[in-house]
This record gives sequence, structure tokens and C-alpha cells, in this order.
Amino acid sequence: MSDEQQPAEGWAPREPQAAEEGDGKKPKRPKRTGWRRIFPTWRMVLATVVLGALLLVGLFFLGYSLVKIPPANALAMKQSNVYLYADGSQLARDGEVNRENVGLAQVSKNAQHAVLAAEDRDFYTESAIDVKAMLRAGWNTALGKGKQSGSTITQQYVKNYYLGQEQTVTRKVKEFFISIKLDRTESKDKILEGYLNTSYFGRNAYGVQAAAQAYYGMDATDLDPAHAAYLAALVNAPSEYDVVAHPENKPAALARWNYVLDGMVKKGWLSEAKRTGLKFPMPKEQTISTGLSGQRGYIVDAIKDYLTENKVVDKEELEAGGYRITTTLDKAKQDAFVEAVDDQVMKKLDKKGNKVDTYVRAGGASVDPKTGKVVAMYGGVDYVQQYTNGATRGDFQVGSTFKPFVFTSAVQNDSQTQSGQTISPNTYYDGTNKRPVQGWNGGPYAPENEDDVSYGRITVRTATDKSVNSVYAQMAADVGPAKVKKTAIDLGIPADTPDLSPGPSIALGTATASVLDMAESYATLANHGKRGTYTMIESITRDGKDTIELPARDVHQAVSREAADTTTSILRSVVENGTASAAQAAGRPAAGKTGTAEEDKAAWFAGYTPDLATVVAVMGQDPVTAQHRPLYGAMGLARVNGGGPPAAIWAQYTKAALKGKAVKDFDLQLQQGADQVAPPSEEPSAPGTGDNGGSTDGGQGDQGGTEGQGDGGAATGGGATTDGTTGSTPGGGTPTDGGTDTTGGATGTDTGGTTGTTGTTGTTGGTGGTTTGGDTGGTTGATTGGTGGTGTTGTAAGPLSTAFREEEYPGQ
Repeated sequence: MSDEQQPAEGWAPREPQAAEEGDGKKPKRPKRTGWRRIFPTWRMVLATVVLGALLLVGLFFLGYSLVKIPPANALAMKQSNVYLYADGSQLARDGEVNRENVGLAQVSKNAQHAVLAAEDRDFYTESAIDVKAMLRAGWNTALGKGKQSGSTITQQYVKNYYLGQEQTVTRKVKEFFISIKLDRTESKDKILEGYLNTSYFGRNAYGVQAAAQAYYGMDATDLDPAHAAYLAALVNAPSEYDVVAHPENKPAALARWNYVLDGMVKKGWLSEAKRTGLKFPMPKEQTISTGLSGQRGYIVDAIKDYLTENKVVDKEELEAGGYRITTTLDKAKQDAFVEAVDDQVMKKLDKKGNKVDTYVRAGGASVDPKTGKVVAMYGGVDYVQQYTNGATRGDFQVGSTFKPFVFTSAVQNDSQTQSGQTISPNTYYDGTNKRPVQGWNGGPYAPENEDDVSYGRITVRTATDKSVNSVYAQMAADVGPAKVKKTAIDLGIPADTPDLSPGPSIALGTATASVLDMAESYATLANHGKRGTYTMIESITRDGKDTIELPARDVHQAVSREAADTTTSILRSVVENGTASAAQAAGRPAAGKTGTAEEDKAAWFAGYTPDLATVVAVMGQDPVTAQHRPLYGAMGLARVNGGGPPAAIWAQYTKAALKGKAVKDFDLQLQQGADQVAPPSEEPSAPGTGDNGGSTDGGQGDQGGTEGQGDGGAATGGGATTDGTTGSTPGGGTPTDGGTDTTGGATGTDTGGTTGTTGTTGTTGGTGGTTTGGDTGGTTGATTGGTGGTGTTGTAAGPLSTAFREEEYPGQ
């Protein structure tokens, strides 16, 4: 190249980039080479972060808008109902899920703090979710350290109450969003309350209240730091930390217990000094689910019926659970009732060797006459063995326990006999067996007396002592069966009771009222005729806070005090002189009536003191077919009558139930003239006699017995008759103080008459010997032996003087 062609000094070739710039074009970025190609540029990272953040925010708002707070799951809503004795101790609980929801105020502060120390110490200051804890839990799970929980109390509550326990991504996502929403709409206290009621503590106990009862037999409100810390420890591993079920795990449980207490100290909820003095509270032995066994099931059923029939709570609400029901039942009295039935009946059964013993059932109810509160109930030997409640069933005849209602109605209505006499304890009636009822237009009716015994002319008091059917059937006709029915309903017998028919047979107890209904009715008599419908409930709440209103008790004068008290006076005589002498073992002034259903399929005793009215029934039912069965031969007895096992149960129970209570006598205001002994009337209460005519002028004293009975008094069998000459029926001599029977062979003596005069010689009689009971309770005895009339057949003297004895056959 020539010099001319050389570039001038300072000249340099132009760079391509410069040329491009000069051309107005952007220069290209040099390609990345080598290891730099592996990593994204900062621009790519920034873009990814921004896009990711936008995506997350979008997904969050999408999830927040799509996930709604659902209704509670079925398990979380399911609770048991808790039934308590009147003193607050637990009687029973029902339902498959052992849970009783309570308000936060019903959980002690110690228990609240213990659970917070164990599960979420910063609950009140943190948000609904703890992302850090969730990430830590996920990392630990990934490393094989077991499934970890990074959930807050809010998240756990959402899982328990709204969702479920399944471990799925879907459930975790829902839990996340619901927790956030819940934290915005509910207070921390409300969330904690829900958590405490839904957490599982082992022993089938859901919620802190159920757990406190299951492990320590106490309420959540009474939990101190030591007990509360153990329950809080259980939430982490309920099965493992039950030191009774798994004693080998006690070291781990102790470590967790200490962890909880240390957390309480750290948060300032427990002083160090108090913490140092705490000892591990060993929980009680686990009771295998008692459920509704024993008396519990009977009581729970009766209470449910009471609540639904009185429209306090409907069946669906009860099924949902959550009710805390304090009953009127007294635990000591309840236990005494069970013990009395066991001692007097159940222990005497030989179900393997005596088929009849397999038929035996029992029922009982005890009512406070002043308040109407049911203080004890016996439903059967065991609810899981015999389902039907003997106290509330209404399918057995009440027998002669109905008779007092007839007399009450007579006094209430100022009723008179067919001959115009006012009916009182001293009114005379014809007690002849199968005597046709007079003054009744509904057709012939001639009831049998028990064992076909004829009693002749006897007072109402004596007819009540001996439970004479013929007298009371006639009395029902005299009063008017419709009036008798009304009085029974007024006293407490339900109007829809089966076979409560307005006819003379109503007096014999053909109606099938329940033991509980009869107890209410007798409580009305004990309360001087003032009736207050019975109640089994003291109070009822739901979810530990909502108080349910109970129906107001209707207290009113059902019958006059005179009618009720005069009935009481003759029922006292039944205990003192009649078929219910076994009731004297209670050791208190008592009034009562025995009863026997047709064919001895049920035996009853209904009685009361001034403080307690109790009815007991022993019933026969085939365990396979459920048919009613006679009880002949049960417990080794020829007969099971009301004066036997039922009266014995009543006496033992009443004595125990009133132990320590001052003995109180009855304060009675009687019907005018009821306490005076009336002279014999000229005619029986109604015309006509049966086939065994009674004495016509050898009248009995006030408490005179018949047919030579041990408790009776003046014997009528050998008294004056309407036939004078042959006297073929065995008798007992004249009912006088030393009167003799010159025709009948053996001399008849009456050792019990108190003021009877020397009798004249009887011209009839039979072969009877000495009467032993005499007139033990009468005030006048028999006044004369009477002489026989003129006749030829001599068939009118009473039946067997010794075949029927009160101690052998306690009577109806």
C-alpha cells in the first residue's frame, strides 16, 4: 500500500456496534456461555416471583371465596344426655357418643390454661394459622419423624367440628380457609369453647366435661391444675397416656404432664411455688360402659316419657342430646329401694329349680306427698335383662288397692247405702260371698270374695281390713260407679287408664293403672286430699347454659280433706289389724292397702306415712311369651299376696328411706262420726242375702273378724242363725265372752272380746271349737250370742272356721 493510501494518524476502524448505533439500532446482548447458562437471570427470577405471588394471591382469594364455613359434622353435634340425682351426682347418661357440651364458664380457668399450655400457648395473640409451624410439621413428617401437627387450636377445632379426621390435601386446604374465616367471625373464647367440647380425651370421652367425669368423676368446673394438666396431656395421645389402661406408658404420660405444668408456669398461669407442690393425680379405674344397665335404663326411659308427654322437649331434640337433667330422685332412697326388692324377692328366687320364679317381676315408685317429687323408682331387676319398666307399665290389674278410692268417693259425695245410711267407716254391709249387687241396672253382678269366704254383716272398716269384694262392689253401686271413676281420676289415676269402667267391678281394681300412677294417687290421700301432679325433674339445661322451662305444677284440693283423712283412718286399720300387718315393720304410723290381681298374676301394696307414699307390685310374666302368669308357688310360697312380699318390700324400704327422720303421726280431720262405733243396723246395707246367710243379731264389734281368723275378733260361724235345730255347718260357738254352744258339741269361746256380755245359750252351731283371735281391735265386742230361730235346715252358719287364716293367706 502506498503512503497516499495509508489512513491518517488517529484513524481507527469503526466497531460494528458503533456503526449500529450510528445507524440507530440496539446492539445485541452477547450470548451466555459456559456455566452461566445453568442459572436463570435476575430478570427471570423476579418475573417468576411476581407471577408466583400473583398466582398465590389469586388462588387465596379464589379459595377464600369458594370455601364456605359448613355446618357442623354429625359427630360433633352428637351428644349424650346426662341424668343426675337430686344431689348432683351422676345417675346415667345415654347416647352412643359420650359428650356433654358446656360453656366456657363451666370449665375452670386451670383447665383452660392447661389445654392452652399443651396445645397452643399463644392462642390469644396469634392468627388462626401458624405457617411456620405447618412448614416445620411438614418437614418433620417428610423426614420420617412421624406425622406432625402444625395446627393451631383454631385449625384443630375446625377439623373436629366442621370437617373430619382424614389426612388429605383437600381437607387441609379447607381447614386452612375455614380457620381464617372463623378467626374473623368468632371470638377467641368461642373458638376455645368449641375446641374444649370437641377434643377427644380417650375412654370414649369427647369434650373436657365428659373427660373430667370419665377419669376423675368430677365436673370440668372443679378441675385444679394437677387434674387439668393430665387431661390436657391426654389430647396429644389419648390411648397412650391413659396410665390405667397402659401403666407401661406412665413415664411418657408424666413427662407430658410436667410439660403442661411447666408451660402454665412459663405463661404466668401457675406460680412456681404451687407448681412445685403438685403431685400426679392418678385417674380412677375405667368403668366398662355401664350404659343403661341396672335401674338406669328404666329411669332414663321414664324421664324421656315425662319430658315428651309434658311437651318440655320433643323426641328429636332428645336424640340430638346435650341435655343435663337433674332429677328428683334421692340416691340414698333409690339404693334402699333396690336393696329392699333384692332382699325380699330377688334373693328368694330359684329360677333354675322353680319355673314360676322365672315369671317374677317387680315395680315400685315412691313419692313425697308434700311436693309430688318422685324420690325413688324400681323398674326391674336390670334394664338390659328385662326391658319393660315395672314402675310405669300399665297392663296389670291394680286389684284391691283401688278400693280406698271407692270409699273416698263415698265420703266426698255424702253417699248412702241402699237403706239410706250415710257411708262411713262404721256403716254395716253384707259381706256374703257372691252376694248380688243391689241397685245396679247394668246386669247381674255377684263378685266372689277371696277364697270364697262369707263374712256376714260387717262394718266398712272391717271390710277394708279383710278386703271384702262383696262389700265394696255394693258400695261402688251405692256411690255411683261414674262418681267413683271421677274420684279416682281426681286423685291421680289417668282418665285413659284401660278398664277404668264405671260399673261395680271398678271397686275390685280391674283397671290397669301403673305403679307410678297409683303412687301419685296415694300421695294425694297422704297429703290430705291435695294433689300436685308428680314430677321427676328438678331442672334441665342444654349445652350447659340454656335453662329449659318446666311445666308449672298444678296443686289443688282434689278431694276434701275429710274424705282423704277418713280414708287414711281406715287404711291405718288395714296395717294395724288387717291384711297389711307386715307393713308394721317400718316402725312408723302407716296407712295402706293390699291388692291381688285376678288369678294372682300380680300382688300389690300401696301405703304411706305422713312423709312418704310408696307403691310396690310383684307381677308374673312369662320371659319368653311376655304373657301374664299366676304366681302360685313363686318364692316357695303357696300364694303371693299383697300382704306378703310387696308389703315386706314396702316396710324395709320405708324404714331405710326415713331413717333419721323424726317419727310423725297422721293429723286427721275425719268425717263426722267416723271415730265412733255405730250400733248394728236393723237391716243390712241392701236387701237380700247369698246362699250362706249371716248372723242377724249377733253383730260384730268395730274390728270384728270373721271365720275364726287370727286378727279378727268375734267369730260369726257359731253365732245365732236363722235356722235353729240342726246346725250342720261347723261353727265356732257364740260370739260372746264365754258363751257356749250346747248343741254343737264343743264349747265355743271367744277370748278377745273386750266388753261383750255373757251370751245366751246358742241353739244351733256345729262342731266348731275355740275361736282364737277374738275381737282384738274392737271397742265393744259382740254383745250377745243370740238364740237360734226356728228352722230345720241349719245351713246358715258361716263356712270353715279355721280353713282361712290371715297369717297363711295375707289377703287381697
